[in-house]
Amino acid sequence: MTYYDKLVRDKIPQILKEKEKDFVAYKAADGEYFSYLRKKLLEEVHEFLESPSVHELADIYEVLSALLKEMGSTMADVRLERVTKTEERGAFDERWILGEVKDD
Repeated sequence: MTYYDKLVRDKIPQILKEKEKDFVAYKAADGEYFSYLRKKLLEEVHEFLESPSVHELADIYEVLSALLKEMGSTMADVRLERVTKTEERGAFDERWILGEVKDD
């Protein structure tokens, strides 16, 4: 048996059941769900770094959506924050790479 200890999408237990796989799964308690979402975000980001694709970005987006819901926020909140940061500090459109800053 392979040990995972990770958050999976909602239909995974049913898929495993239909494939007649032996598995152990449980629903995360309120106190652990947020922690598992954060670990899942790191997992998905690593997968994107290994294989950049829209497919991997969709997984990141799904985790972000769950995190926002858990935090009582929405994508509209993220968009508003993005606009504010863009107005204050700019975006990444000009592709600047900062090499160094001389200390005073």
